[in-house]
Amino acid sequence: MIYLKSDEEIALIRNSSLLVGKTLAEVARNIRPGVTTQFLDQVAETFIRDHKAIPGFKGYKGFPATLCISINEQVVHGIPGSREMKEGDLVSIDCGVLNDGYYGDSAYSFAVGEVSNEVKQLMNATKESLYLGIEQAVHGKRTGDIGNAIQTYVERLGFSVVRELVGHGVGKHLHESPEVSNFGKKGQGMLLTVGMVIAIEPMINLGKRHVIQEKDGWTIRTADRKPSAHYEHTIAIRKNKTEILSSFEEIEKVLNEN
Repeated sequence: MIYLKSDEEIALIRNSSLLVGKTLAEVARNIRPGVTTQFLDQVAETFIRDHKAIPGFKGYKGFPATLCISINEQVVHGIPGSREMKEGDLVSIDCGVLNDGYYGDSAYSFAVGEVSNEVKQLMNATKESLYLGIEQAVHGKRTGDIGNAIQTYVERLGFSVVRELVGHGVGKHLHESPEVSNFGKKGQGMLLTVGMVIAIEPMINLGKRHVIQEKDGWTIRTADRKPSAHYEHTIAIRKNKTEILSSFEEIEKVLNEN
């Protein structure tokens, strides 16, 4: 079942999604070598609760933390803990917020200090593929058009698309229909219509596409242990446009200060 959202509901999802961006910006201020992922998680939870909202991930299907923090070969769903970030790490951070009954969801990949050129290229390609996917997220297109745009772009650059993990609808629930794959064929998949709100989130690997779940039951990593990047926006499909409800603006303001 696909739940189409009213303008009022979209406004509430936007508020939650913008708070996610502000939270990730607050986290970005603390990303440096020697800082633990647990500390970043505490920063995020405090910030969200100070804004009278609820961490969207904490307790979701038993997940123990506010943020998913995935380093280097970890693709998604990494659990924050005592691990310290180090120079050259690629750190992907996914965050969700529940506010006024509606979720917001967004993710961003960060470089800790100086990363290798190939990791920079991976990050740039993943982020660019997100926006290429969003360009296809318009009324009358299909989810396969989104996936095809992402897949075609990154594979042409020699990267690979994780296939087991997908984007999704967002609303009163963190994960709603439809699933939004990051690969696919033009003209196939679910029809996109006005009022749909979806999270598009390419997870792109430097090496091969295959992934493995770690023993903790949550963390997904690349099978070849090469790095992976992850960016995500929550968007609404409007009559003649696509509206990005989340924002990287606050995050990038912080990154540009450094």
